[in-house]
Amino acid sequence: THTHTYGAQVREKIDSWELVEDLQGLTGNIQKPEKQEGLLLKKRKWPMKGWHKRYFLLERGILTYAKTGTDKGRLRGRIDVGLSVMAMKKKSMCIDLDTEDSIYHLKAKTRDLFEEWVTQLRHHRTFRQNEITMEPPERPLQSDPTANRREKLNTVTFLDLSECESALLELNLLLKNMEVLHRTFSAPAINLLQVGLFACISLYLWIKYVFMFGLCSVHFTLHRKRPSQEHIGLYQREGIGNKFVYMLSCYWPKSTKPIMTQMFSTDQEVLVGSRPLRQQVSSESRGSIPESLSEFFDAKEYLLSGSSSENEASDDDSYVSDVSDNTSVEFCRNENGVAKEILSKALSKFTFMKLTRRDRLPSTRMNESVNLWSILCSNIGKDLSKVAMPVQLNEPLNTLQRLCEEVEYCHLLDTAANTHDPHMRMVYIAAFAVSAYACSFTRAGGKPFNPILGETYECLRPDKGFHFIAEQVSHHPPVSACHCESKTYTFWQDVRWKNKFWGKSMEIVPMGVTHLELPGFADRYEWSKVTSCIHNILSGQRWIEHYGEISVKHSTTMGDVSLCKVTFLKSRSGGLNANEVEGMVTDSNGCVIHSLFGKWNEALYLGKPPSATCIWRANPMPEDHEQYYGFTQFAIELNELEEGLKPLLPLTDTRFRPDQRLLEEGDIAGAEEQKERIEVLQRERRRVLQENNITHSPRFFKRAEDDSWVSNGTYWDLRKDPGFSKLEFPVLW
Repeated sequence: THTHTYGAQVREKIDSWELVEDLQGLTGNIQKPEKQEGLLLKKRKWPMKGWHKRYFLLERGILTYAKTGTDKGRLRGRIDVGLSVMAMKKKSMCIDLDTEDSIYHLKAKTRDLFEEWVTQLRHHRTFRQNEITMEPPERPLQSDPTANRREKLNTVTFLDLSECESALLELNLLLKNMEVLHRTFSAPAINLLQVGLFACISLYLWIKYVFMFGLCSVHFTLHRKRPSQEHIGLYQREGIGNKFVYMLSCYWPKSTKPIMTQMFSTDQEVLVGSRPLRQQVSSESRGSIPESLSEFFDAKEYLLSGSSSENEASDDDSYVSDVSDNTSVEFCRNENGVAKEILSKALSKFTFMKLTRRDRLPSTRMNESVNLWSILCSNIGKDLSKVAMPVQLNEPLNTLQRLCEEVEYCHLLDTAANTHDPHMRMVYIAAFAVSAYACSFTRAGGKPFNPILGETYECLRPDKGFHFIAEQVSHHPPVSACHCESKTYTFWQDVRWKNKFWGKSMEIVPMGVTHLELPGFADRYEWSKVTSCIHNILSGQRWIEHYGEISVKHSTTMGDVSLCKVTFLKSRSGGLNANEVEGMVTDSNGCVIHSLFGKWNEALYLGKPPSATCIWRANPMPEDHEQYYGFTQFAIELNELEEGLKPLLPLTDTRFRPDQRLLEEGDIAGAEEQKERIEVLQRERRRVLQENNITHSPRFFKRAEDDSWVSNGTYWDLRKDPGFSKLEFPVLW
């Protein structure tokens, strides 16, 4: 954080960099500088690393730039030079502008051009700083104590009311796109959820509004600092909130206006949880309601700034520059990452919407050495999926739960189900197929438990709008089948694997087809998975890559047919193009309609750089995830067994499996003992079946005509009536 002290002259050299001095005192006769424009080089890191020409325009202390001089209507970035720290390196003719949130690296091609821009930037910077310092606050402060506070804040930048109106427009756009999220919830919960969402969003904007009207500087950003109790008191005495409540009420649904008006009235002390809002605003720690919500409202700002203009996420002329122009895409991209923040963090502050899913495993990973080399040598030529491995190599999830992880980003399917253009539907389907691999990036260190024949797993997620079931339908060869259904889509697959050990690495080749139906459009999609490879399996840092091609086939009884091919590129030497994917959507004639690119562990973009749109981005990882098997937040929740859920589950559900539960709790010895006992039981059951010439029949799945495994449609009916506690199940553990 850079603190600007007007009236102080600062001039020092760091290596060969020279910091440009700030304004020296107030003056009322600084001449308005002339407009400066032209081409400069701007540095970027990825993609297309290096220096690239951009057309810059400097006017009244504000520096904007576009890709070309004729592209002024499509600005790629805006920099307030007066609020930036400016440094220059004469030898290399470089200029750096540090806006605190981002560092912009500029360069001139000739010495004369460099001197011209430095001179103009100095003049504009001084003019802008003088303008900021002399700018009066929006409202006159009346009482003497208040006047004293104004004196203390006389160097603070006061923002215009239009900024708040802009924020309200953001809210309005968000509300229009909330329908996508609402469709993922059951009907009785929508009204309550709507009220909660509006409460949290409005609370965020209310606090943001307070900041805008002279309560803190532009550097006092919501996610970095908190307003003092003194500022909150000043806000209330000035009655600014009443004006804001009126403005905000224009955007509330009628059903929520009475609640919202009461909640944000400045004459009342708003209770959030069990504490007053006034106290929370000033003292709440990181992760409070305003901060959780700021992750959404500042999403486009974050994508366009970041920590350095070298980084792709912060490069305004990169392909993410268009994200801010498509709020619905941005909202869909962030549904799990941001909407979940809203629900699980922000709404948890409101007692009537409290969610209690765990955010951490009971124990960290226990590090115990395993001689993997001796195990592999003794099983050369065998199918490793049939070889019993020490429990230390496992993670406390099994394959059935890993299949459930593939629907973490199911909001992409909801979006597809509400998209009328068949080719854009295919874009979201392709993004969903790619997103299934994101959770594997931090999971190369462990393998999931192999399910026992007849083992089941259910995942009922009203917050995501789906119910999921999975069952181990075959043991030799091992086959896992799953079925996931919501109001807008049906998703199912059966998967089996072949493993190949290459000495230092292991290839996992999946077999089977993934199916998806969107009944609203009579659409059906099918695709197969790519090959996965775990490197450094015997020594060194293990890492995983995926390579091959996903071909998404589309069939429909109405509308146009679309086809998509997504290629997972194999890493070249030196880690170049690591984790990259490329794809294209074509029509029935083979004409390319859309292009896709990105990384399977980070994000997927629609279009071509620099004007591409972010379709999907992986959720942020939990704190200390390396110590907890590299699990995502969604993975952490999968094996949680709540007391109220126990009597509803069949005894074959994975969450009752003792070896997996003991490993999750950090009991390695106990987990190994239970694992061996369970494997003995499975072998004994198989012997009995063979002796009696009996074939195992899955309980909840059946074979289809194409030899795939599909749900028999009985699970949820039996769960409801008569209930699994009244049915007989085999003893698996």
